[in-house]
Amino acid sequence: MKTYLLATALVGLGSAPTIAADLAARRPYTKAPALAAVYDWTGFYIGVNAGVGSGRDRFQHDWLGTGAPYSFYASPQGGFGGGQIGYNWQTASVFGPIVFGIEADIQGAGLSDDHTNFSVVGINNSYSQKLDWFGTARGRVGIANGPVLSYVTAGYAVGNVKTSAVETLGGLNASFSTNRTQSGWVVGSGVEAALGGNWTGKIEYLYLNLGNKTDISTLFAPTPINTEIRENIFRVGLNYRIGGNSSYVPVAAANWAGFYLGGNFGSGTGRDRSTLSVPAAPIFENFNLAPDGINGGVQAGYNWQAGNVVFGLEADIQGSTQQDNKTCILTCTPGLFAAYDATLPWFGTVRGRLGYSVGSTLFYATGGLAYGSVKTKINTNSVAGLVTQSFSHTNTGWTAGAGIETPFTLLGLLGPNWTTKTEYLYVDLGSNSDNFIIGGTPATATRSVTEHVFRTGINYHFNSPVVAKY
Repeated sequence: MKTYLLATALVGLGSAPTIAADLAARRPYTKAPALAAVYDWTGFYIGVNAGVGSGRDRFQHDWLGTGAPYSFYASPQGGFGGGQIGYNWQTASVFGPIVFGIEADIQGAGLSDDHTNFSVVGINNSYSQKLDWFGTARGRVGIANGPVLSYVTAGYAVGNVKTSAVETLGGLNASFSTNRTQSGWVVGSGVEAALGGNWTGKIEYLYLNLGNKTDISTLFAPTPINTEIRENIFRVGLNYRIGGNSSYVPVAAANWAGFYLGGNFGSGTGRDRSTLSVPAAPIFENFNLAPDGINGGVQAGYNWQAGNVVFGLEADIQGSTQQDNKTCILTCTPGLFAAYDATLPWFGTVRGRLGYSVGSTLFYATGGLAYGSVKTKINTNSVAGLVTQSFSHTNTGWTAGAGIETPFTLLGLLGPNWTTKTEYLYVDLGSNSDNFIIGGTPATATRSVTEHVFRTGINYHFNSPVVAKY
């Protein structure tokens, strides 16, 4: 997800207003007319936010005492809500108005995961993890295109992480748990736009790194448990501004009707519930595959408009580098083992869009059909030695999300028909079940594919231009 932030910064730069007017030929002096108020982001603000989060928290635990630990992901997922407060300073530059800011936020959260469970020949280990609150203190810097601010942000992060494990053997239980506040860093990006008066709305992605920890378990064998806490946060927010140009009144809705064509770039992270069973052993494993990486592709669509309300259809297709090649279970050493390489090579969607245009800013929700290629390789053993089991499927499912679309000028080089959008999508591609042989014994692997996607795109509108007015 981190590589995506560079693209957001470049799009923010591209949406800066043109400075060509400053290069016009000198004219005889005449008294200047009164200027319209320029939107000013300077001042305090306070607001609320809500969203969803999904963790990619890698565990390593040698619970069987083989000297080669299992490697797997806990993926705590759920909703959260909270508040933020901040201050912005706006200043002029050759790229247009630049906004610097500081912001602090705190959220109550319900991100949890208790899916991971390993059962091998009568020994059972289960793991759970929860993030019940988190907060950040960050700097922000962005390019203002009138009442639209595209920004990147980074700073300090803190949260409360609860981790537990329970081991069962012959009717006896041993348990291990931690409950501590962990700190680290955060980086992200977003788009904020004026709604009228003192109000603004935003959509934002944050990547939280809350550090690595090593604990000695209190299970039957005192083995080390290593954890890496990484959280992906997707949220929308509403701010009330105090100061600056707080009397902004949006102009009439821009014209969004007609065909458009464009490209997009972003990244995604998966939370793919998976199982591996070898009934004859008996072995039953429940765990998460967590492919993440960069996505990029093209989209085309058509909008209809009635006043400020915009209805649309959009189709897109992307190539993807999302991959998880760190998950390794069944001791992860030659003998009886399974090392995974899970990928999502490409995916696409066909969606409806429903939005509301505030001046030249379109806020929208979207949902519909999703489809994509799901590939899983399992490196394991056979009577002939090491072997790779490969499975490939084209799946269909559904998607839902939300976004913001605004005019895009690229330092004045593009005309008024261009827009940029920032959006979040949740993609569910269903599940697959595959049979194969491991160690000469029949086995079954399943994978349920769910992805979180955050991306930026640009569109060219073939009908009347979407004109930025402020």
